[in-house]
Amino acid sequence: MAIDLHDPTPSFRAFWSEYHLCTLTTLRRDGTPHVVPVGVTYDPEQGVARVICSRGSRKAVHVRAAGEAGARVAVCQVAGAKWSTLEGVARVRDSADEVADAERRYTERYGRQPRENPERVVLEITVTRGLGNA
Repeated sequence: MAIDLHDPTPSFRAFWSEYHLCTLTTLRRDGTPHVVPVGVTYDPEQGVARVICSRGSRKAVHVRAAGEAGARVAVCQVAGAKWSTLEGVARVRDSADEVADAERRYTERYGRQPRENPERVVLEITVTRGLGNA
């Protein structure tokens, strides 16, 4: 079921603020999917999802390889029969302010400070489609 990203339901907003592990799907150079577990934060007002990771991680490498146009990605979470997927275009962000903001958002959603990582970057996803039954 498609989600109206301009007017998401309260249950959709709540689902993306609760503690759930997610998956991130990026594409390798050969077009095959690379799916990994991640923590995701979503800001429906900005229409942006964020994933923190190390600059040398495969997910960051895949996104960076797409260039400034960004990489098509999807993040998904499941809890029992409830599920939701956010699709969009990801870009690697590495400024200290962007990383600190993403860490703060992660701490708010997951209730713990992410481990110290001087190689941390942010995959910033401009969300273009929402799906699910949340």
